[in-house]
Amino acid sequence: MIIESMYPPAPANRSERVHDADAANAALARLSAVRKGYLTDRFISSLLPRAQLQPLRSPLINTGTYVRSEAIDRLVEQWLELSKPEGQPCQIVSLGAGSDTRFWRLMDGPWKEQIGAYFELDFPDVTLKKAMAIRNPRSGLQHYSWSFGARSVRSPNDVRITTSAIILVDLGGQALHSSRYHLLPCDLRNPPGDIFPGLFKEYLSPTLPTLLLFECVLVYMSPEASSILIQWFVDFFSPSTHTPSPGALGCTVYEMFGLEDSFGQVMMNNLRARNVSLPGAKPYPSLESLPSRFLKHGFTSGKALTLRNIRSNYIEPSELERISSLEMLDEVEELNLVLEHYAITWGVKASSSISPWIEWGLRPVKQQLADTV
Repeated sequence: MIIESMYPPAPANRSERVHDADAANAALARLSAVRKGYLTDRFISSLLPRAQLQPLRSPLINTGTYVRSEAIDRLVEQWLELSKPEGQPCQIVSLGAGSDTRFWRLMDGPWKEQIGAYFELDFPDVTLKKAMAIRNPRSGLQHYSWSFGARSVRSPNDVRITTSAIILVDLGGQALHSSRYHLLPCDLRNPPGDIFPGLFKEYLSPTLPTLLLFECVLVYMSPEASSILIQWFVDFFSPSTHTPSPGALGCTVYEMFGLEDSFGQVMMNNLRARNVSLPGAKPYPSLESLPSRFLKHGFTSGKALTLRNIRSNYIEPSELERISSLEMLDEVEELNLVLEHYAITWGVKASSSISPWIEWGLRPVKQQLADTV
């Protein structure tokens, strides 16, 4: 059953169109990695028109897509695992979600009971296309969006409806709400205090452990806008009269950095040719500077790794051997240069330094092996 309210979509501006193109490029890169056997994702083709006709990407792009996805998947799954002893479900907020399929992959696996609510935010043009794909009966995505547990949702007319078989369509088709999944249109560069209270309504709980995901988002924003954005969540998950014991707050950022060297300048020139700028990269010229994004906002801990380091030390040798057998990779030196300019940063804000959430983070293969002995 679908309940729909009719509000005209807002027109897209140039920044939205650039971001829309980048979101499509990321989805096409993932599709290529899936088709070549690097990754398993039976949902990505449902979010891309004429998926079977899309060209494959180079081995360099396929490898980078694999490392990025594998690392972020591990961080997300470990966050969900840590919530089990707490006896609470988790919330995940994916900001600039694009055509990401993580919600459906999680709900199709062993982690579905740990998902209390999953939010995806992006420009209206992006969410409109994603909402249309979800609502397409042939995609199969509707089933995963609404079929896990009866929850209370609120209709556009403020009528409370409790059922597991309803998906609310709002804002002219740009927004969706279901028992666990919420797709929300917004411009993250705008003041979050002006948009988030209305978007999240009563769906986002300050008492549940919550993980924020930023994949190639903050680097496109001004440092001031991204700082205000993170601070809004820090304030929302801070102790208050109404919330004396807020849930742990985690954050993962994936983006390029250190673009002031010669190879970084080549990357920047390529982006400028596409009329794309990266104002958010300037404050982070080195790997060591990346955790400061969290620490200056009072996070308990923060750490960053380059994709090159993750590929070398955080992925099992057997898996690297499997990946190397899929395609001939001639551009090893170029791959290392590219992976050296992309990083995954994660941080956690917990109630105390002895919280189990402090243990959250990627572990090198040697440590993983030692833990199993």
